[in-house]
Amino acid sequence: MKSGADDRVMSSPLHTRTATFALPAASPAGQGALLMTAGGLLLGTLGAFVEEAGQHPLMAVCFRCAFGGLALLAWAAATGRLRELRLPPKALAAALACGVLMVANWALFFAAIERTSIGVATVVFHVQPLWVMGFGAWWLHERIGARRWLAAGVALLGLALATGLAEHAQGEPWSTRYLAGLAMCLGGSLSYAAVTLIAKRVQGASSLALAAWQCAVGVVLTAWWPLTQGWPAQPAAWGWLGGLGVIHTGLAYVLLYAGMARLPTARIALLQFVYPFAAVGVDWLVYGRSLSALQSAGMLLMGAALWSARGKT
Repeated sequence: MKSGADDRVMSSPLHTRTATFALPAASPAGQGALLMTAGGLLLGTLGAFVEEAGQHPLMAVCFRCAFGGLALLAWAAATGRLRELRLPPKALAAALACGVLMVANWALFFAAIERTSIGVATVVFHVQPLWVMGFGAWWLHERIGARRWLAAGVALLGLALATGLAEHAQGEPWSTRYLAGLAMCLGGSLSYAAVTLIAKRVQGASSLALAAWQCAVGVVLTAWWPLTQGWPAQPAAWGWLGGLGVIHTGLAYVLLYAGMARLPTARIALLQFVYPFAAVGVDWLVYGRSLSALQSAGMLLMGAALWSARGKT
């Protein structure tokens, strides 16, 4: 499928199936940007929920998917949209592939954090918007202007500064374990880039169906962990895990998928920087982890790059 202009919204059945999120005063592209921004801001609070839950990453992934899936089913039932979950074979295959890729993405990212650091892993992982733009130009034949390539590079530089990569890199040895962590992060970023492109291209599946099937796949792939290691012991942990499912999966991913359906790939890639931008801010506001001068400069660079995503070239 070709895009004749960089800012043109590509045709997709998701446009008609996500009318719940329609914003009459905005253009389709404007609606998509608002939806993706809202989803990214919600995901920016995910780290706080993970920290407060205090569970093993696989436990968090499992219950994030379980609670998220239940929330999506309840919403589908309440709004009369359960029939959307019945997908034709090709759409079902795409939805299942998205679920497998997302679980791989989360697992690789968490493993990379253990081998490098949160800052380095986040920076390396967020090279994925460049994969998205590159694959979009190659696979979808979308035209990407030099201005947006430049904006993506500036946003990535800003993210590197905002997460403290410059300070971290001065004394960190490049061990085999460290290099393995970088490779895992690159693998995770490729997985997420593939999810972005599949979600954009899939025919006959709404954003609700994609998110719900992703949750189902996640539960199937990770249920062995709580079944063999035991359930969360602290009552408060269940509340935080429930939030991960309802807020950061049930709601955030529906918003993101609905936004992706209304936007060209280049703009999707840049708007995905809202998530790490918000996460750095939440870390500072909630836990008092102050930003250095370089980190503050990075936040400003990221903000400028995100703002430039509104342009047409």
